[in-house]
Amino acid sequence: MSLFPAAILAGGLGTRLHPVTQKMPKALVEINGEPFIAHQLRLLRSQNLTDIVICAGYLGEMIRDFVGSGDRFDLRVQYSFDGPALLGTAGALQKALPLLGENFFVLYGDSYLPCAYISVQEAFEDSGKPALMTVYRNEGCWDTSNVEFLEGNILRYDKQARTSAMRHIDYGLGVLSGQVFDTIVPPYDLAALYQELLRQNKLAAFEISQRFYEIGSFEGLAELAERLKK
Repeated sequence: MSLFPAAILAGGLGTRLHPVTQKMPKALVEINGEPFIAHQLRLLRSQNLTDIVICAGYLGEMIRDFVGSGDRFDLRVQYSFDGPALLGTAGALQKALPLLGENFFVLYGDSYLPCAYISVQEAFEDSGKPALMTVYRNEGCWDTSNVEFLEGNILRYDKQARTSAMRHIDYGLGVLSGQVFDTIVPPYDLAALYQELLRQNKLAAFEISQRFYEIGSFEGLAELAERLKK
């Protein structure tokens, strides 16, 4: 079974990692002697993903200079740049659609997600819906929970208006069909797109059992460094 391409959203400013990210994008912050994106790309390749599109923004040329064509990671890597106007995360994906094809994975450029990607793709295909969000039973542990999830279904997703029934969190890996971008006008955020798809009953869900790692903070950097040492 061939896996979908994967879009990596790597256009953020990384303000929580200042002053480090004032001179480099978050994807290039060093962990255990290598830029984070090297670890992330090797993880994706270990899951048999072969085609990657990096949606780049702030200092994105530095990412392209390091990763190049992806040959050293045994990957085919292409790039889509925001350009002069901020597009938002969903807008960046919309611009990258010609490189991504009909269906694709999406993850954030600061996420390290050790899960079975093939199982996520199978769940998406079985759902018959144009979008899927992975969720993790977080219980407010690794970050603030933002998903009400019951019997395989997302009942509510909101990063601002959180409720006591939110025991799960958006794991950070999604699968999307290009058709869901037909009506959006950038700048548009991926979280807002997920909420609209949920309202229309077009958002499937898949629960992940492995915890996620992120480098959006110095604490997250330290946790991932320890995980990679093992």
